[in-house]
Order: sequence, then C-alpha cells, then structure tokens
Amino acid sequence: MTMMSAPSEPHRAVRAWLIAVAGLIALMVLVGGATRLTESGLSIVEWKPVTGSVPPLTETQWIEAFEAYKKIPQYRELNAGMSLPEFKEIFWWEWSHRLLGRFIGVAYLLPFLFFLWRGGLSGELKRRLWLLFALGGLQGAVGWWMVASGLTERTEVSQYRLATHLVLALVIFAGIVWTVRRLNERPRAAAPARLRFTSALLLVVTFVQIYFGALVAGLRAGRAYNTWPEIDGGFIPSAERLWFETPWWRNMFDNVLTVQFEHRMTAYLLFALAALHAIDAVRSRAGAAASGALWLFAAVTLQAVLGILTLLHQVPIGLALAHQAVAIVVLALSVIQLERLAWRQSAEAQPRAVPIGQPG
Repeated sequence: MTMMSAPSEPHRAVRAWLIAVAGLIALMVLVGGATRLTESGLSIVEWKPVTGSVPPLTETQWIEAFEAYKKIPQYRELNAGMSLPEFKEIFWWEWSHRLLGRFIGVAYLLPFLFFLWRGGLSGELKRRLWLLFALGGLQGAVGWWMVASGLTERTEVSQYRLATHLVLALVIFAGIVWTVRRLNERPRAAAPARLRFTSALLLVVTFVQIYFGALVAGLRAGRAYNTWPEIDGGFIPSAERLWFETPWWRNMFDNVLTVQFEHRMTAYLLFALAALHAIDAVRSRAGAAASGALWLFAAVTLQAVLGILTLLHQVPIGLALAHQAVAIVVLALSVIQLERLAWRQSAEAQPRAVPIGQPG
C-alpha cells in the first residue's frame, strides 16, 4: 500500500489542489470585477456551456456576435455606434470570465474524481467536497441568470442578481478555505468564548459588507457622492433622501444614496469589530489567535483606506480591483480566524485524507 500521507497529517496533494482552486476562484472574482467595471458583462448574449468556450475565429463570426449584441438595450441606449474593434474589447473580458469559470470546473472535478478513485478521502471530506462541487454548478446557472436580467428590458444586469453571483462565489471560496484548514489536525486554540463569538460575527459582517459592495457596483453607486467622511452634505444624510422610495425596504437595494450609505456604515462597523477583536485577543494572550486577529485588523484597515481612495477618485479600475482583492483577503483571514477558534470534533470525526490504497 502506497502512503501519500499518514492519517495524522494533512494530505498534501489534496491541500495543494484545494488551495489552487481557491486561488483560481479569487482570480475569477477579480476578472468578474473588471468585467463589470468595463461594462463588458452583456457582450455575449447566449449561454453555451460547451461550444461557448471557443471564441469567434473568423470575421464573419465576429460580425454575427456583434449583430447579436446590437439587439439588446445596452447597445441601443448606451453603445450605439460602437465599432467592431470596440466590441471585441468588451467581448474578450466576458469571454475570459466565462472561460475561467469553465476551467475552474475542470480543475476541481478531475482531481476530485482522481482522489475518489484512489480512495484517498474520508467520508466527511467527501460530503464537503461534493457540496462545494454542487455549489460550483449552481454558480454557473446563477451567472447566466444574472446576465439574462440585462438582455431584454435593462441596460445592465440586476444588482440583486450581481450580488447573489458574487456572494455565492465567495461562499464557495470560504468553504474551500475552511476545508483546507480542517485538514490540519491540531487542538483548538485556547481562548475565551467571546473571541469565538466575535470572530463569527466578523465573518457575518464581512459577508454583509461584500453583499452591499456588490449592490454599490451594480448601481454604479461609487460614482456618486464622491466625498468622505460626508455623504450628500453630512455624515448621515437626511431621512427624506434615504427613504423616499416605497415600500421603504426597496431603498436598501435600489436607492443609490442609501446603498452607498449602508456600505459605508457597515465598513465602520467591520473596522470597529476587527479592532475590538484584536485588542481582546492580544489582552487574552490568545497566541496564534492574537496574531490572526492583528493580521485581520490590518487587512480591514487597508481595505477601508482603499475604499475611501476608490470613492474619492470616482472608481478608477486599478483602485477598484485592489479594493476587491483586499476584500477577498479579509474574507480569507476571517474564515481562518473563525476556524482557528472554533470547536473541533474528535480526531476520528475530522474530515481528513486517508492512506491511498488500490483504485476503487
């Protein structure tokens, strides 16, 4: 029997595979952000999961793709008169985004099937990995559901569907990070229960902030109210401006001012929570958890600075993508910190790789 790793050690091949997939998902999120910032997401008006991986190869095919784009409202209302070379620029962004999604699917499925064939995964780990695979398949469908929202009556995709698409991608990313961490067999960090609670709260608020950030992107709300710390003339805008739509809750998703304001307020909350968590972890002498809390606070601080700069400069693509990249780092560190402090099952119940035996 060949041993790829001892039961008490993380399976290096499985961990390397999952880390690579997580990196690809992070890259895809950034490419998706660039696709949104360049208004490229509606340049491909069909969903062809297999044949769509091949771009137009002849001038005739390019003209056909361009003619299909001309039929949607975005072209008629925003890009009328666009040249074929200009269309190709936005086409390549969207095509690259979709191709990367297909590549991630293959990069996940083929090694996963290999590990299943070789018998190198425990039962609990198999269940987690099958769940992540199912979420990945759902993500592809959600991506087309998002694009379809901008093909008939709108000039852009629905901000609701955009936010769903982004959050689901990062749920998958977070699930992979958690799974990689759980492959390490080590005792739970000794720390007060309140640190576990605040670490969980930090992760929840991080996801809420990412969701609000996606709404900001979907509504192009970052290109309005480009002052800080004031917004619309004050630190807190007037209630009449924040809540003029009916029913009131629609303002939280459709009102540009309200969406940007809630994104700012959630950022302040996240910063305060990260600071308090770090101070508590250091005072509690929580060891690795204290170091993790400080790294998380540093990432949140950098993210806040980048967010302010992105707003003040009216969302240049470089700053916007840096802001998004650090958001992914904040999420990863939040997951790692929570996992570090979370309760662990007995060693027998831990999802782990097992010795590699004969195929089947």
